[in-house]
Amino acid sequence: MALDLTRGAVWRVIPAFALPLLVGNLTQQVYNLTDSVIVGRFLGKEALAAVSASFFIYYFIISLAIGVGSGITVVVSQRFGARDHDAVRRAFSSFLLFASVAGAVLSVVGVVGADGFFRLTRTPPEVMPYALRYFRVYAAGTLFFILFYSALSILRGIGDSVWPMRFVLATAVLNIAFDLLFILVFRWDIEGAAAATVLAQACGVALAIRHIRRHDLLSLRRRDLVFDRPLFLQGVRIGIPTGVQQCAIAIGLVALLGIVNGFGADTLTAYGAAGKIDSIIVQIILTLAGALSAFCGQNIGAGRFDRVHAGVRFAMLFNVCLCLVVLAAILGFGRQMMGAFTEDADVMAIGQEYLTILGAVLIFHGALSILNGAMRGAGDTFFAMVTGIVSFWLIRIPLAIRSLHI
Repeated sequence: MALDLTRGAVWRVIPAFALPLLVGNLTQQVYNLTDSVIVGRFLGKEALAAVSASFFIYYFIISLAIGVGSGITVVVSQRFGARDHDAVRRAFSSFLLFASVAGAVLSVVGVVGADGFFRLTRTPPEVMPYALRYFRVYAAGTLFFILFYSALSILRGIGDSVWPMRFVLATAVLNIAFDLLFILVFRWDIEGAAAATVLAQACGVALAIRHIRRHDLLSLRRRDLVFDRPLFLQGVRIGIPTGVQQCAIAIGLVALLGIVNGFGADTLTAYGAAGKIDSIIVQIILTLAGALSAFCGQNIGAGRFDRVHAGVRFAMLFNVCLCLVVLAAILGFGRQMMGAFTEDADVMAIGQEYLTILGAVLIFHGALSILNGAMRGAGDTFFAMVTGIVSFWLIRIPLAIRSLHI
């Protein structure tokens, strides 16, 4: 159900929209986490390291498509706020066609380029065979990942965060079930973990399309599948800076992965496992920023700039409270968190150190994410691009390189 974010108390409307969004996003992170736990426990630390290495390379491959998708979402939210429902349908149709083509092309790129990607990042020799086997199956399903992401983004753009949550919950349950079936029963090894995720996403696409075909606003018949060039280009103009930012960060993550690989398999395993916990924590902040983006988009479309300012203030206060709670939890239970992935003492110690540093700087990351979310809702993605690239390439990467000499 679409939610009108231009009405109601700000402190009530943003959480009402963000909560289902958060449940869906956290569920997605949890089933990614569960995937890693199952792989680490039943297939060994080399297989877990392969999953970790694959994530960052895959993120780079799809980052530009995700950036363009974010631009279309802004267009949809602003048009929905202005009550221009015909433009919403045209924007949805345009991005659906783009996502289908982009997904097919990127699937081929991922499968064909797998060997070169892992050699470029200096993947440890003992991890390489697992990484190639996992990644080729995983990359073959890129079409499903992009279509699923597209459908959820459009629904969120019109203020519907409940159905996306349901679809993510369904895919999470399916992914865990397929993981256990393919790894423990069929003995498909690490290929089974990748196949489980791809098949779950394909089921998610089928569920989302079935829902959209019955949606009053988004229902598209074959004759409605048109490519609206002006609307698409507006989305591209908004989304390209985000795409550039995502690509720059993805390249940075690949470079960072190369640095981490230089420390050996234990550090790579700890980095991947702690990174899963990191992703869950950061996802809460990013969900708030995403909800604020949709909130700002609708209210700017409706001319309610007073609500935009109130929304940013509320999000900043929430960020401070959240980060203090997270820091306390990491200081008290960091080692226990790592213990869910492995019993290796060295890996646990490295991961605990990672989480402690994360907790200390999280509040600054949260504040920046909230400002970026508000600016994206306004259609200004250049600010987010600059801050994202500067913080990653001028701060994070140099510090990582410096750590090689400590």
